[in-house]
Amino acid sequence: MYNVSFLQRLAAAPISWGVCEVPGWGVQLPVERVLGEMAELGFPATELGSAGYLPTDPARLREVLEPHRLTLLAAFIPLVLHQPHQAEEALRFAKQSAVLLAEAGAVYFNTAPVTSPDWAPRTRLTDEQWDHTMSMFGRIEEITDAHGLEQVLHPHVGTIVETREEVTRVLEGCQVRFVLDTAHLAVGGYDPVDFVADAADRVGLVHLKDTDLAVAKQLNDGELSLMGAVQSGVFPPLGDGDLDIDGVIGGLEAHGYRGWYVLEQDVAIAGSEPEIGSGPIVGVRRSVDYLRGLQHRLTA
Repeated sequence: MYNVSFLQRLAAAPISWGVCEVPGWGVQLPVERVLGEMAELGFPATELGSAGYLPTDPARLREVLEPHRLTLLAAFIPLVLHQPHQAEEALRFAKQSAVLLAEAGAVYFNTAPVTSPDWAPRTRLTDEQWDHTMSMFGRIEEITDAHGLEQVLHPHVGTIVETREEVTRVLEGCQVRFVLDTAHLAVGGYDPVDFVADAADRVGLVHLKDTDLAVAKQLNDGELSLMGAVQSGVFPPLGDGDLDIDGVIGGLEAHGYRGWYVLEQDVAIAGSEPEIGSGPIVGVRRSVDYLRGLQHRLTA
């Protein structure tokens, strides 16, 4: 039996409504509809989502969120951390982002170490580049600490920390805390249940999404792009895929994790804007219902 109430620490993300900056991703729903549906499902907070979708002025952002009783939890911040000659630019952008997040009331700064600002294909790092990256995590932590934020590293498809080998190298090379993204870890070959067993004390934030491992294999084999994989259902509603979401959450709560969870179920909307009551909210509601059932199972 667990004395937990993780649903009180469950936030939303615009990507669960198909909101993504990638050209051609699909229909981008209006802000008021997305925030209204988040509120309808009982979410108390949201991540910022794709650049420019929600306001980047802190005061304006609060004005948009407050009518829906939502607060800002976190944002995904892509940074080039392995190139010494780009260090100052990365730190400048990190400071700029930290100011926005802090003034908007966020908790987390989700560091995403990309190959380049335009997401060039992944590259294998040299030992020197890895050493530099580890030191950059520390320098960003100084920035986030100064602004009252928690830095969390987000392993992610297409970044320099994607595979189990790369995640393990960071775990062993520095003390940065992680976004335990169940699906991105699984796609990279690291079962998220194993990650909990190996490094529960390094988890600062959790992104929850299930995974169809057969579609994930097509992604890893280069048969599908990430967008193509999403459109092919690589991230189904919780409970409909191949991951042990119960094991992840149960393991974390048993270990004493009291941070936030974000339901981040990437989707892409094809065709025209769906009618009210249909579209992405249907899958999000299925996932929320699954988590409510899990909450009951953990506390029974």
